[in-house]
Amino acid sequence: MNLPQSRLPAARVNDATGITTDLETSATSSSSLDSPHVRFFRDWPGIGTLALRPLALRQDLELVYDWVSSERARFWGMNGDSRDQVAAFYREMQQSDSAQAFIGLRDGQPAFLVECYDPRQDPVGEQYAVRPGDRGMHFLVAPKAPAAAPIHGFSQAVIDTIVAFLFSDPGTRRIVVEPDVTNDRIHPLNRRAGFVYAGEIRLAEKTARLGFCTRERFETLHASRRRDTAMGEASAHLRPDRWRRANRDLLCKAISEFAHERLLQPVAETEIDANGWADYVLVTDSDDIRYRFRARRMALDHWWIDKGTLAKTRDGASQPLDVAQFLLECRARLGIDPDNLPTYLEEIASTLAGMAYKSGRDVPPAGELALADFQTLETAMSEGHPCFVANSGRIGFDIEDYHRYAPEAGAAIRPLWLAAARHCTEYSAIEGLDAETLFAEELDADVRERFADRLRALGLDPDDYLLMPVHPWQWRHKLAITFAGEVAEQRLVLLGEADDDYRAQQSIRTWFNVSRPRRRYVKFALSILNMGFMRGLSPHYMRGTPAINAWVENLVASDPELQAQGFGVLREVATLGYHHAGFEAATDKQSPYQKMLACLWRESPYTRIAPHRRLTTMAALLHRDADGDALLPALIDASGVGAQAWIERYLAAYMTPLLHCFYAHDLVFMPHGENLILQLEDHLPVGAILKDIGEETGIFDNGQSLPEAARRIAVEVPEHLKILSIFTDLFDCFFRFLAEILVASNQLEEDDFWRLVAACVIDYQRRHPQFADKFARFDLFAPEFTLSCLNRLQLRNNRQMIDLADPSKNLQFAGTLANPIAAYRPSSDSNNQEAGKTGTLTTTN
Repeated sequence: MNLPQSRLPAARVNDATGITTDLETSATSSSSLDSPHVRFFRDWPGIGTLALRPLALRQDLELVYDWVSSERARFWGMNGDSRDQVAAFYREMQQSDSAQAFIGLRDGQPAFLVECYDPRQDPVGEQYAVRPGDRGMHFLVAPKAPAAAPIHGFSQAVIDTIVAFLFSDPGTRRIVVEPDVTNDRIHPLNRRAGFVYAGEIRLAEKTARLGFCTRERFETLHASRRRDTAMGEASAHLRPDRWRRANRDLLCKAISEFAHERLLQPVAETEIDANGWADYVLVTDSDDIRYRFRARRMALDHWWIDKGTLAKTRDGASQPLDVAQFLLECRARLGIDPDNLPTYLEEIASTLAGMAYKSGRDVPPAGELALADFQTLETAMSEGHPCFVANSGRIGFDIEDYHRYAPEAGAAIRPLWLAAARHCTEYSAIEGLDAETLFAEELDADVRERFADRLRALGLDPDDYLLMPVHPWQWRHKLAITFAGEVAEQRLVLLGEADDDYRAQQSIRTWFNVSRPRRRYVKFALSILNMGFMRGLSPHYMRGTPAINAWVENLVASDPELQAQGFGVLREVATLGYHHAGFEAATDKQSPYQKMLACLWRESPYTRIAPHRRLTTMAALLHRDADGDALLPALIDASGVGAQAWIERYLAAYMTPLLHCFYAHDLVFMPHGENLILQLEDHLPVGAILKDIGEETGIFDNGQSLPEAARRIAVEVPEHLKILSIFTDLFDCFFRFLAEILVASNQLEEDDFWRLVAACVIDYQRRHPQFADKFARFDLFAPEFTLSCLNRLQLRNNRQMIDLADPSKNLQFAGTLANPIAAYRPSSDSNNQEAGKTGTLTTTN
């Protein structure tokens, strides 16, 4: 341990964790990592998880007193202090403003004590020339129990964790230590952690060695160590218990969705009980392998499987649950092309690995998450697309990339910025937003000047270039190699990072600015294979994106119905694409080689929201926490209005605008959970904001009302398929999952939920009789509708599921689904009017 140079009180350090809490009350009685007060942690293979939380004096006094008064803590300098003296010391520290004490945890249990301090406010600062960004630290490892075995490498792991914690603050440039010269055990640990001793100093109570570790030395010294341990740390979530749970959960989803798409046909072995539950058996391609489970078949042929009942047997003997084996056992029934099977298995493995990681995160439970901020919710999501089984493939990421760039990792990340030669780039933007204005709004002046200086130092003229952010993965794996000639000939110049931190969103290639939340999202080309597509961006395709967004936004802003429901869009206001002459000569515009270097900027929702409202991704409505508790019931309970009123308000904010866009404007979107942001006021939906306009918008009027630059969103779709933009995208891909959560949490009965959906449709139709002909042509009360199958698309072609230029031609259908609101068709115009006013429907047969 490092002996404090003087036992004078000091209190808080200004670190990246933003800790400014009262030390008396900041921690709860729990020492678990699940505590929201944990500020930093690291996993150490063979040792466990080491974490830090602020010391809470009332809670921790007895523990700390026992530690500092033990014989092995003699270098801590408090052996002779009474309990009151120890309490007074840390109480005075609490009232100071230059240091802070932390309790260190090992696997959630107190194991060491840490003090971080500002050398400028300490006697040690009188012994050397203090620099800006200097931080000091001490630590004390708790005495071990008499019978406890020593943990090899524990003290080194502790000091490395503390140093990493301090350097997690970008403002920390150097760490200082001053251990007693006779403390022979600490000196080797300090040196291995990167400290260099600079001589001896004399303090009031000791002669000390003065040591420093700079950020540069720490990062250089530990680079090889990080590489050596990265694999173990990065894969620590791949534990047998989590892997078994992930396989069980994903296998339940696979059976449910494949049965829903009529690829598999489970057979009931018992009578269906009064609540709709029965025992089922599923036979694979091999008659000797069977899966049994208890399930309830809900509306839209949705299979709600009791996960705890799923079991596999071979010749009657119990077998472990394994999704990959299940796919191999059912490959004939699923119709997976042999050429696609290995890639699909790779996507499944990646999805399972992600599930194992998510199940072990320190994420607030549903009740707390319902009250959380927008980005906490975005990071906490665990499901991914509710329909796709292989929904987190991310083929191309290695294990370290996963921890850096996956949205569930929640890491603070920064784009790399390039200077791209103007004659090779194409900038497109909404009216009035030239490139210089964009960069002035997105980058601070000193950053822009730093980039310009870099170009001048290379003998280049900054005016000949446009600034372009790229995903760091894309630079390392694609651009620096595949675009090597562009770099060598200085058509592309790497400038480095700017100063803002971002966070990956659920869409993975879109980043949110967490340093400046009102600045725009950035969306990059990212050449990984994920859920049926290579996630590139086409400079040709994006040329019209700002014009499309401007047209859609103008339509939405000028429509009284959409404004009344609080509906809005986040415009993609600017795009920048790089044209590689060689690849453009060698390939067509749909080639992945023409989609490697492009980006766009999208408005932040914080520019669209009133101060008393908050945001949540609509994907959160399907979220379940680690214990299986759903977030939606917690959100409903927090609102205090009850499930019926909450769902009515939600449908008005979400469904009504989409109905109006379809019937009034022939306009359709891809309105899944990740593409919608809900505005909440008092925990109640008061509006919806749609994003990803440029890539996931279509209009059915052949573009007659569109400006020339936006004509690519005009799509030709057979008349009978147009209504699937409501039936498939809303009913089948979102509402059927929402219904299960409402029923499982005893918020609403299934029939009551669909009755509310029908009431929303009727209310809209009653208020807009001018669209009566369209209501009849595209009948939302039809007895049934075509089942469009997403997993069939992916199983058929998991590299390019659909042709974006003609999205309807590749759709996969499997019969029809009974329409759950057909029974609520108004029996007459008068009933229609009454239903719209009261929400009471007349059921017809």
